[in-house]
Amino acid sequence: MKLPTRQRGGTVLPGLVGTARVERRTRALLPRLRPGDIAVVDHTDMDRGTAQSLLDAGVAAVVNAAPMISGRYPALGPVLLADGGVLLVDGIGPEGFAALRDGARVRLHDGVVHVGEQAVTSGRALEAADVRAEMDQARSGLASQLETLTHNSTEFLRREEDLLLHDRGLPRTATRLAGRPVVIVADGPEAAAELRLVRAFLREQQPVLIGVERGAELLRAAGHRPHVVVLDARTDEGARPAVKTLKAARDVVVRVDRGGERTVTEHLDRIGIRPLLFETGAMPEDAAVLLADAAEASVIIGVGLRATLEEFLDRQRPGLASTYLTRLKAGPRLVDAHAVPHLYSGRVRPRHLYLVMLAGLVALAAALAVTPVGGEWVDSLRTALTDLVHTLLVTLPVQGPLP
Repeated sequence: MKLPTRQRGGTVLPGLVGTARVERRTRALLPRLRPGDIAVVDHTDMDRGTAQSLLDAGVAAVVNAAPMISGRYPALGPVLLADGGVLLVDGIGPEGFAALRDGARVRLHDGVVHVGEQAVTSGRALEAADVRAEMDQARSGLASQLETLTHNSTEFLRREEDLLLHDRGLPRTATRLAGRPVVIVADGPEAAAELRLVRAFLREQQPVLIGVERGAELLRAAGHRPHVVVLDARTDEGARPAVKTLKAARDVVVRVDRGGERTVTEHLDRIGIRPLLFETGAMPEDAAVLLADAAEASVIIGVGLRATLEEFLDRQRPGLASTYLTRLKAGPRLVDAHAVPHLYSGRVRPRHLYLVMLAGLVALAAALAVTPVGGEWVDSLRTALTDLVHTLLVTLPVQGPLP
């Protein structure tokens, strides 16, 4: 969406014009964005989930102080934004970021950011072809990323040994999870579509529903009430589910960093919600998986969770080890939503049994009809039906024409 602008004297300058919304933390910026805004962030290797949120907010452009793709791995966010028609400018640096004021009217043209008629800062203007070329180059960095993942996983396991190996430190939910199917819904880029894939499973199996942050709103929008809502203490209040969604849940679990401030629950206390604290360094969706796995759920269906290698790496560095080790711990219990339609065809309904019985009776009648005894029965039945029809035609009064 490219909007022209008119300057003094009626001169129309080229480029895209919009209101700059400036915030280093992209997640904190999302609730303030309006259609046509220009998001100014400092986000290295933008992930797919954040990019989808920017697209949903209707931004016209994203100006990034950091590189969209650093080369460490092929980040999936930039290509999603470029394909969605969003203008991309990156590499303006800390000085350029500091020069842009939140709420200012700015114009972008060829990677240069103007305020009024003055060029304030500049960066690289990225087209879709440029993004794809950089993604191809970044794939060579996957090996080093996997080496880093190995080191981080060792450190994460050391810090979370009691939780991962002995299930210590888990909150006790009022919702019973043991032996029941559990569906965990996170706010992934394809979560809404994946939720539609498991509609039959939700309707017929009545699983426990766990909404992770905005995933709880996806459940409500689809007509389901989440039984458990998992929140992250680091998420701003404006990005959390609505109060009515939180109050409708039986359990609200807040993930807090080990040794971190616990005053984050004061807002929930003020609105009448007494949350359960889950002290861990795991990501919130991983904390939800750990809750269900430790409670020995019969199966865990993941909606909006990252499944492929690129999606797995396409997230902030602290979450890599958390997701990796959580998936290993859940093991065969965890099933991706895309696999459910192939594994679950639906519960057997009464009409299915009636159809089978009817088919069996037809087959039995056909088999009997070709035997001597069956032939006699058919002849007797035909004669009886003929006599019955004759009797009805003779005894029933013939009704004359209406006056």
